[in-house]
Amino acid sequence: MPKIQSVSVCVARVPLDVVTSFATRTVSARDYCLVKARSSDGVEGIGFCYVGSAGGRIAQAAVEELLAKKLIGQESTRTEGLWHEMYQESLLQGRSGSVMRAISILDIALWDLNARAAKLPLHNYLGAHVAERVPAYASGGYYLAGKTPKKLGEEMASYVKAGFKAVKMKVGRLSPKEEETRVRAAREAVGPDIALMLDANNAWNDVPTALQYVRRWEKYDPYWIEEPFGPDDIDGHAKLARLTPVVVATGEIAYGRWYHKELLDKGGAEILQTDACVCGGVSEWKRIAAMASGYGVTVCPHWFHDVHAPLVAATPNARYVEFFPDDQVLNFRRLIDRQLQHKNGNLLLHRSPGLGFRFDEKAVKQYALTPAKPWSVCK
Repeated sequence: MPKIQSVSVCVARVPLDVVTSFATRTVSARDYCLVKARSSDGVEGIGFCYVGSAGGRIAQAAVEELLAKKLIGQESTRTEGLWHEMYQESLLQGRSGSVMRAISILDIALWDLNARAAKLPLHNYLGAHVAERVPAYASGGYYLAGKTPKKLGEEMASYVKAGFKAVKMKVGRLSPKEEETRVRAAREAVGPDIALMLDANNAWNDVPTALQYVRRWEKYDPYWIEEPFGPDDIDGHAKLARLTPVVVATGEIAYGRWYHKELLDKGGAEILQTDACVCGGVSEWKRIAAMASGYGVTVCPHWFHDVHAPLVAATPNARYVEFFPDDQVLNFRRLIDRQLQHKNGNLLLHRSPGLGFRFDEKAVKQYALTPAKPWSVCK
C-alpha cells in the first residue's frame, strides 16, 4: 500500500482588483494556504483554504510544525485515523481557527489523493448521490464605492439572465431604511420566482437590532438571512429563528461537529453553511452533514465551489453550492488550472479523478509570499 512521502505547503497572497466591503469589514487582499500531499507511488493530492486577509503563515506553521509529521510515512487511505491524530496533536493550539483550517487543508488533500489513486472523480469516490450537476446560487451584491441600489439590482438581474435560479447579496452595513431600499431593488430586479439570499456577515450584536432589519425584509420573501450574529452567539441565532419566518442560515466559520451539534440542538440554523475548508476537511464535513440529516437540516456550504460541488453531489441533504461568477472576490480561482463550468443555474461536475484540477504553478509563484521558493517541503 503506497504511503505519504511528502507534504508541501505554500502561502499565496492574492490582491483584490477592487477593494470590497462586507457589513463589518473591508478586504483588499486574501491569503490562501495551499498544500500538496504526495504518495510513494507518485500520486499527488491538493488542499487549500482562505486563511485571512493577513496571517497566512499561521496556517503554514501549523502544517510544518504540528501536522505534516503525523502524515509522513502513513497510508493515505487511513483518513479517519490520520484526522484524529492531527486533531489530538493540536489540542493546545487549535480546535478552531487557523490550526483547524490547516487540518482541513491536509484532510482535503488526502481525499483528493485517494480519489486520484482510485482514478475516480471525488464525488464518485465519496459515493455520488447525483452524477452530473448540482444546483448553485450566484453570490455577489457586495458594497462597492458608487454602487447604487439600481446598480445592485442590475447585478442581481445579470445572474438571473445567466441562468441562475438563486442569487445572494450582502446586507447589514447601512441603516435599516437604506438596506430595505437595496433589498427591494434586488427583489424587483430578479422577480418573485428567484430565491434571494441575504448575507449579513455577523452584522449585529443583539436580536432587537437584527429584527429592525429582518422585519423590513420579510415582505420581499428572502430565502434566508445568513450570519446575522457572530459565530459564537448560538443563542442569538436561535432566538432570531423563533421570531421571524425568514430562515436563519449560518456555520461558514464554524468548526468541528461539537459546535454544530450545539447549533442544531438549540435550533440556531435550519440551513448549515458548513465549509469543508474550515470545519475540519472532507472527513469532518461528512460527519456534520450526516448529523444535520438527523435533525432534518439542509446543508448549503460556504464558497469554494471547487471543493464543495463534489461534496454536495455526494450528500442527500445538501442543496445549493455557492458560486462566484467571476474571480473578483473568490480570487483563489486565479491559483488553479481548471474552472468548474455552469449551465442553467447548475455547476457541471468534473469527470477527471479527484477534485479535477491542480494548482497553476506559474500563478502560485506569482502570488506566493516567498516567490523565489514558493513551496516548503516536509518529508
